[in-house]
Amino acid sequence: MNTTTEAAAGGGDLAVWVRTEPKLQEKVYGRRLPNGMELFVWPKPGFTKKFAALATHYGSIDSHFYPPGSNEAVHVPDGIAHFLEHKMFEEENGSVFERFAKLGASANAYTNYNQTTYIFSCTDRFEENLRILIDFVFHPYFTDQNVEKEKGIIAQELKMYRDEPAQEVYRHLLEALYHENPVRLEIGGTVESIQKITKEDLYTCYNTFYHPSNMVLVAAGDLDPEATLDLAAQEILARRPRVQGEIRRLYPSEPKGVRESRHEETLVAAQPILYLGFKDGQVGLTGEPLLRREVATAYVLHLLLGRSSSLYNQLYEEGLINDDFGTAYIASPQYAHIIIGGETRDPKRLEQRIWEGIHAFVAQGIAPADFARVRRRWLGHSVLQFDSVEYIANRCASLHFEGVNLLDYPEIVSRVTLEEVASRLKDAFVPEQAAASIVWPQAASGRKV
Repeated sequence: MNTTTEAAAGGGDLAVWVRTEPKLQEKVYGRRLPNGMELFVWPKPGFTKKFAALATHYGSIDSHFYPPGSNEAVHVPDGIAHFLEHKMFEEENGSVFERFAKLGASANAYTNYNQTTYIFSCTDRFEENLRILIDFVFHPYFTDQNVEKEKGIIAQELKMYRDEPAQEVYRHLLEALYHENPVRLEIGGTVESIQKITKEDLYTCYNTFYHPSNMVLVAAGDLDPEATLDLAAQEILARRPRVQGEIRRLYPSEPKGVRESRHEETLVAAQPILYLGFKDGQVGLTGEPLLRREVATAYVLHLLLGRSSSLYNQLYEEGLINDDFGTAYIASPQYAHIIIGGETRDPKRLEQRIWEGIHAFVAQGIAPADFARVRRRWLGHSVLQFDSVEYIANRCASLHFEGVNLLDYPEIVSRVTLEEVASRLKDAFVPEQAAASIVWPQAASGRKV
């Protein structure tokens, strides 16, 4: 790819840079603020929807850390990142959602294992909505009273998840795969852990992780890039102008093998569910190496069990899977695992058939023609995604925390080789790194179906 970079306006710390990619017909404007925050604007002329994401590199696994400037480690209750996300929308005089609604915007947020992201979309009045986004994310309001009130709300949410068979089979799979890594814990914590959260805990986490140097803002749509960057810089620097010290995160040492090879339970469910998990033995990757491993693993999973694969169609014809069946690879520098599964009439038979398919695939290897086919598909998909402002903003933010610019994504995909994918196939499905989680249906009376 022939990417070009140029200075667009300004100078010093507030200089705007521009990167263009002629083949993609994409351009991104960026600015790094003196407080360490990165801003990105993806102009999409002619698009009706405008979208913005303000994300912090702080997720559910970040419960043990040294606050900047402190030599004393802090260990906060599980689920606090998700709890904090909920509380950010509450203001002294009402709800942030009401402010967005008055401007015709739709707002939301989500917390995962590694980041918390606040988003809004609108068709007009983007500047006013952007001011609201920056204002409430940089203006926390926690009291003893509203913290206690939120505990009841989130407790009900957690109990609801426990009634969802798919959530339970996933939770127990991660608990089986990992001994110590906090990815094995629910993002929202437990009913018991959230009861321990205090106003002081929330402010400790907020002041540590919600600093501009640990955050990124991405806007996409039919926007004036430099005006948008100017507005964002002005609003952010007015609230958090200073640089913050380093955040030191603490994670437990994780043994190589799995904690248990299988977990089975009985719940009220329409059908049995099987999830197979494979713990990745190689972690600690960042930047392009991590992204290339993600792509190589995605190629393997597509060739093995993608909807066009022979194994997928055999399993479908045998009545062992339905449209709920799928595969995923979830990875970060701290953890990585493959998940395969879905609803099935016969979990044990499906598990056996998947293992048979894996052994046959490993023995057969990957044909160059199959690699070329899936590579073309992935490259096409990576280009088409740029037609979505939601994808651009959310993916740009997540890749930024991995040390990758979204504009480089198609080029990185194109550099993944057949040798890399073949090598990944050999170490992706190690039996000693595998676990199975099964939910069996139970009638309301308590009898197993």
